[in-house]
Amino acid sequence: MKLNQRQSEPYSASTNACKLCKPLGACLAFRGIEGAIPFLHGSQGCATYMRRYIISHFREPMDIASSSLGEKHAVYGGAPNLKLGLKNVMTKYDARMIGISTTCLTETIGDDVPMIVREFISDLGNGHKDTDIPALITVSTPSYSGTHIEGFHAAVRAVIDRLSTDVDTHEGLNIFPGFVSPADVRYLKEVLDDFHLKGTVLPDISRTLDGEALTQYENVPSGGTPISQIQSMGGSRASLEFSRTLDEQSSPAALLEEKFRVPRHILGMPIGLRESDEFFGILCEASGRELPEEHCLERGRLIDSYVDGHKYVFGKRAIVYGEADLVVGLTAFLAEIGIQPVLCATGSVSGKLEDAIRSVAGELLSELPTIMEGADFFSIEESAAGLMPDLLIGNSKGNHLARKLGVPLVRVGFPIHDRFGGQRLLHVGYRGAQSLFDRVVNTLIASKQDRSSVGYTYM
Repeated sequence: MKLNQRQSEPYSASTNACKLCKPLGACLAFRGIEGAIPFLHGSQGCATYMRRYIISHFREPMDIASSSLGEKHAVYGGAPNLKLGLKNVMTKYDARMIGISTTCLTETIGDDVPMIVREFISDLGNGHKDTDIPALITVSTPSYSGTHIEGFHAAVRAVIDRLSTDVDTHEGLNIFPGFVSPADVRYLKEVLDDFHLKGTVLPDISRTLDGEALTQYENVPSGGTPISQIQSMGGSRASLEFSRTLDEQSSPAALLEEKFRVPRHILGMPIGLRESDEFFGILCEASGRELPEEHCLERGRLIDSYVDGHKYVFGKRAIVYGEADLVVGLTAFLAEIGIQPVLCATGSVSGKLEDAIRSVAGELLSELPTIMEGADFFSIEESAAGLMPDLLIGNSKGNHLARKLGVPLVRVGFPIHDRFGGQRLLHVGYRGAQSLFDRVVNTLIASKQDRSSVGYTYM
């Protein structure tokens, strides 16, 4: 009788999650640091799954070390395997840093990873000098406590906490772009150069997850944010953080402000005209320079294209989903080009998504979209009923929903598994907005052609 009552009680389950696991995000963040190896303290299956998932998007090798725990370790603890795994990584890789991320298993059995790492360093004895031991960064990332983007930010903050020091003030800027593409990071570094500004982008996946063809395999890929620059971030003149939904306890820029009094500037992810204007305005102020001509021209071309393409996009309706800050940036972009976002969804729960969307797009929208945090694709599909969208915009995980609704999907963000070149998609700045606008317009035109009996006409 009790069993039947329990079965009839309402319960919550996730069906086709609109998020990925927390340690996967940490591994991606660690991969953006020079000489770093991501290390998962958990079962081998976790590392294999994450490697496969990351490789299918970035099309690059992705080594993730593992402590390879089994059933025995769930009872007796994983400390011996973790220590052995760290020793093997030190032997086989010339790593300057090992980023150790926990998994559901090791968090559930209660392994004290920071203590185990301290024991490991002590066990090495006098046979190693301090300089021979790579920086060992630990971060708690059980998947049941968050999403991949939360693991990403947690890893970046842990790196700052461990490596940044109180140094003399210098003119450099800290850039925390969040989880963007390698193409986005390359663009941001190019922009800093155009303003003659010195800056540290953390993490920098521009080469480590989108590298050149090599004749010889690199155990640790070239590129990444130099550790020496991370160590000096405490002396920077300011930090720019692209996030309207990140709380202070998760923010690396907030940590630098707390520890070293580095001013923190919170911006939205610079997607679209207005959010990019804010970003470039801060750079103009920091550099004492006007907007470089190249970027003036890009901005002008973007506005011209908005005018040219307005008749194709105005009044269209869109469903947007993905990481919260990407959703906010995309919503701002869609609102300014005349598309009405009718549903904005993310798998994470910050409590800030609605306010962020109001701040970037509220004055441009005829009505505020339905906003969902902690969403999965089952709940997104339920909410989409009756909204009559013209397109979806988000990652490849929404492909099945787009097919059910009979509307096209514009792929952005991560993961993009069913198309080629996801790591080279540009989202940010005037140049990124131009690329995104062209893709949205052409997607809508193609959709209209596909439904037409004629199939083609002059524009």
